[in-house]
Amino acid sequence: MSGYLDESDFVLVEEGFTPRELLERLLVELCHKSEQGAFFMADLGAVVRRHLRFRKALPRVTTFFPVKCNSSRGVIGLLAELGAGFACATKAEIAQVRSIGVPAEKIFYSNPCKQVAHIKYAASHGVQLMTFDNEVELNKVARSHPHARMLLGIAADFSPSPHPSVTFGATLMSCHHLLEKAKEQAVEVVGISFHLGSHCLDPQAFAQAVAKAQLVFEMGAELGYRMHILDIGGGFPGPEDTRARFEETAAAINSALDLYFPEGCGVEVVARPGRYYVTSAFTFAASVTAKEEVPPGQPDSEGRWDSGTDLPPPRFGARCLPGIKQRSSISALQKPCPDHPSYSSSLRGPPGHAEDQIADGLELPELQVGDWLIFEDMGAYTITAVSPLGGCPQPRISYAMSRVAWEAVQLLQGKAPRAEEDGEGACTPLSCGWESAETPCVAPAVPATGII
Repeated sequence: MSGYLDESDFVLVEEGFTPRELLERLLVELCHKSEQGAFFMADLGAVVRRHLRFRKALPRVTTFFPVKCNSSRGVIGLLAELGAGFACATKAEIAQVRSIGVPAEKIFYSNPCKQVAHIKYAASHGVQLMTFDNEVELNKVARSHPHARMLLGIAADFSPSPHPSVTFGATLMSCHHLLEKAKEQAVEVVGISFHLGSHCLDPQAFAQAVAKAQLVFEMGAELGYRMHILDIGGGFPGPEDTRARFEETAAAINSALDLYFPEGCGVEVVARPGRYYVTSAFTFAASVTAKEEVPPGQPDSEGRWDSGTDLPPPRFGARCLPGIKQRSSISALQKPCPDHPSYSSSLRGPPGHAEDQIADGLELPELQVGDWLIFEDMGAYTITAVSPLGGCPQPRISYAMSRVAWEAVQLLQGKAPRAEEDGEGACTPLSCGWESAETPCVAPAVPATGII
């Protein structure tokens, strides 16, 4: 193995467990120790499944995981073990992945608006791949990192909204000018980048963006550039119930690549899937710390009661814990009793934070202080490597991985897993619904560590 992750970093379990079962077992242990803090349960096997599914659906595309999406040690170590690269937005993120031994060539400094000090830090640590979409950014890199390998970021906002949000990326009209300026300053432009983001619901938007990128490749060729990298960014759906949309998106991307960048053309295609990898892998548990009942008959009560939880404070303002606010399934730990009614309920985070509202109008049984709530699909943009604002500690993370998943990681490394004492073939469990190659008992012809 490459040494980024080993069996001491997670609990090894048999196939068939659910994160909720592990979470309930851990809660029993915490209650015995009188520990009541919020925590995450992470199924690293879910990340392995997503990686295998991505490779199967998009065989020409290699991945750079955006560290800001989930900077937890287990996720970073596992993806490094699987051979993924990392898209870093800050000096701290570069330092984090370099500290575990990730080579500089597997790091993409993807922030379109970089601090000069951070550019110099990237240069001093051998990180060359980065992006620009305007003259100011180009000038900063030209002065601070003469050996940078730049991707020109192009705008790819195909949102039907009449009031699109502010996005990064150069327009087609400005691309030729920016390429000329890069030429004047002897900046090496090696490819084109775009990013549709997680709110992109139309798979054909990827195809349109790939077509647009091909036009900019032609502009570069006219100026003497030999560009060979196409970054198609992120925007791949995360929750498990969006699998059909992911497969539709992958089909649209493959068709566009076959048309505009056919295999053998010398262009390497990379992507930055974030939510796709980790959303469904993390389940969150928080306990009720306070409760306020709204008496029936009071205006707007509708039988509602409010509860405070030990959820962490906001990381991104209104986007704090987006799995809770947008898609997460929220449920009480205890089994619902058919004889007890449910109530329209509101959840709040720690008092004193402007963004403490978590959810309103939830149908929950009447809970008491100390009861636990379970939040699913909590892996994306809920974990930070630094201490959150307000002094509230980062919730602990417990990692688990099935034996089948760990064997799949070993196979991807070209290493045969240990045979079980009962004599069963090491690859037998991989046939149980796993997203692997057509012949899972054969190590991939191109191991994950050699893709990027």
